[in-house]
Amino acid sequence: MEDIRLKINKISKRFPGVQALKDVEFVLKRGQVHAIIGENGAGKSTLMNIILGLFPPSSGNMLLDGREYKPLSPLDARKAGISMIHQEISLVHTMPVYENVWLGNETQFGSKIFKKRKRMIGATEQILKSLNMDIDPVQPVNKLPISKMQMVEIARAISSDSSIIIMDEPSSSLTDAELEHLFSVILQLKSQGKSIVYITHKLDEIYSICDSVTVFRDGQFIVEKETSNVSKRELVNLMVGRELTDMYPKHDIKIGNTVLEVRNMTKAGKFYDINFSVKAGEILGFCGLVGAGRTEITQAMFGLDHKDSGEILLKNKLTPIKSAHDAINNRMAMITEDRRGSGIFAGLSVRVNITAAHLSGLSKYGFIRNREEKEACQKTIESLSIKTPTMDTMVSLLSGGNQQKVIIGKWLLTEPDVLIMDEPTRGIDVGAKSEIYRLMGNLATQGKAVIMVSSELPELFGVCDRILVIHQGRIVDEFERKDFDQEAVMQSAFGINRQGAAL
Repeated sequence: MEDIRLKINKISKRFPGVQALKDVEFVLKRGQVHAIIGENGAGKSTLMNIILGLFPPSSGNMLLDGREYKPLSPLDARKAGISMIHQEISLVHTMPVYENVWLGNETQFGSKIFKKRKRMIGATEQILKSLNMDIDPVQPVNKLPISKMQMVEIARAISSDSSIIIMDEPSSSLTDAELEHLFSVILQLKSQGKSIVYITHKLDEIYSICDSVTVFRDGQFIVEKETSNVSKRELVNLMVGRELTDMYPKHDIKIGNTVLEVRNMTKAGKFYDINFSVKAGEILGFCGLVGAGRTEITQAMFGLDHKDSGEILLKNKLTPIKSAHDAINNRMAMITEDRRGSGIFAGLSVRVNITAAHLSGLSKYGFIRNREEKEACQKTIESLSIKTPTMDTMVSLLSGGNQQKVIIGKWLLTEPDVLIMDEPTRGIDVGAKSEIYRLMGNLATQGKAVIMVSSELPELFGVCDRILVIHQGRIVDEFERKDFDQEAVMQSAFGINRQGAAL
């Protein structure tokens, strides 16, 4: 009993029209890395929000170090030694690193401004050094890549001497090298007796770093297992309640004529001399390390960012794309990597989000035809199996996978010929991933040209007809489906050609 740090007893939570959790149980021990997995909407986030004091449970209780734990706010949780590193970065981007690390705890450094600043910077340097983090404590957070922002989040959790650290999809934006560093940090925290709750959809990570795993499904506790005693296939089946066969459905599609061609596109410092084309019915993959320029290329194609030079042709016709409005008018669509930041209107309803890009087709004389808007929305919800209480539910209340379906549905209403999907399965569960792969296959069957940016080779190999490898802003290699080879693709991504020479 003395090894148990946090115990969840029969916790339930009901929102209007939704039973989010039902009699959930969970045990976290000292010095343990414990994974929590489940499909989007399984109840993981709801339980974490209860632990953090964001809202109370409807029933059940929690024990922290054997004593009743009833937090009323995240501040209560932090005082009790519980911190959370969110999937969506929660730092203050305009502040420097050291101010973010000590935000809310500045008073311990005194009241004299200059001495206080010096002490905070020194204390931050000590924490960063102890974790082998190469980050300048006075650098503004908005100048850091997302991977280093996540490391600052970890430093902030450690600064409050948390005994429990919850990590929600901490690897979603990390390179392999950064992931190895994260794992070394976690092992270091574990050796200090810290307890880690590790929430992830990447099953390989569970076997690399976690001691045990708890599975949730439909708001209920399903099982707790030692990671050494459960197979990956068994975990998937426990999560989804069914066996996922044909994870990557690949239709035999006749590839049509060229739909999109990019010629000699350059933006200094970002990408250079980009040339490629994609055809009707084809799924083209963009592969490369984080920072290689994949996202920058797609944003310039879609008019979200300017390019220094280059041309875009749609169905062999030169088509100037200077803004997203131009792209949409020319039947292009783009699902961005940052779902919450630029994909959804978090404070608005599912209905508003689904119809946002197609209002011109649902309006007359500047007024929205409400009946047609609702019919289009309901049809989208049904065709994509979006789980939502009603179409007027706030989209931020949906699970990540269902938010992603809302974004896809929004763009499908515009009936695009070209669909660009930047990390479309980032942060969603295996069941939702399988549905999105199936949807991509269906779009290709309809003659759409699909471009998929992904950091996950298995999904690129599973769904793509062709893969372009991008290294330091240049397309350095191209692989047809019959030639897909993981080692060769990764070599190219690191700037080494198939003969072993530097590119």
